[in-house]
Amino acid sequence: MMPLQIKQTADGSPTLYLPERNESYHSMNGAVQESLHVYIQAGFNHCRKDRIHVLEMGFGTGLNAFLTALEAKKRRVEVTYTALEKYPLPAGIVRQLRYSDREDDLFRRLHDAAWERPVPLTPAFTLHKIKTDFAGYDYSGGYDVVYYDAFAPDKQPEAWSPALFEALYAAMLPGGILTTYCAKGAVRRMMRQAGFAVERIPGPPGKREMLRAEAQPLL
Repeated sequence: MMPLQIKQTADGSPTLYLPERNESYHSMNGAVQESLHVYIQAGFNHCRKDRIHVLEMGFGTGLNAFLTALEAKKRRVEVTYTALEKYPLPAGIVRQLRYSDREDDLFRRLHDAAWERPVPLTPAFTLHKIKTDFAGYDYSGGYDVVYYDAFAPDKQPEAWSPALFEALYAAMLPGGILTTYCAKGAVRRMMRQAGFAVERIPGPPGKREMLRAEAQPLL
């Protein structure tokens, strides 16, 4: 794992900065604001099922999983959450991250949960963390929501490929939603070529646009 630095973002929540890539894990305009806007509001809350299977491309700090678990409890829905991460964070870094005083125990349990098997963390939320790169994973489970949260295409180009979007499209359930902070034209074209219906929607603070894509429509 490359050296990491903890930075405070504009909304007061922390993120991690990777000097070698000159890239942060979240927007410096607000880590929690970005996660809520891009993944919870634009993605998870657009799925109105009672049981939802979420796939996250990049577990990272666990913020997206943490906010999804809180939202699942609020909405009273049952969530299975699969997270793909090649480089899990060191325990020493995790201990320095704090996103909620009231739910800090849940955040710690997300990181303490065993890898490579499903772990129920709340009555509404089961986490399955898998240590893998995106290209080496078999996308065979039916996903309702995908959080595409890899590093930016110019920092991690191998994580943004036509083959990956084609694999995701084939693995998503009808009406499935994929969201990402990225709004690049090349990414939008790859999604469309894979079969997704793609729309540009307003981005989080500091970003004009983001992308939301829908898999094959519901019949």
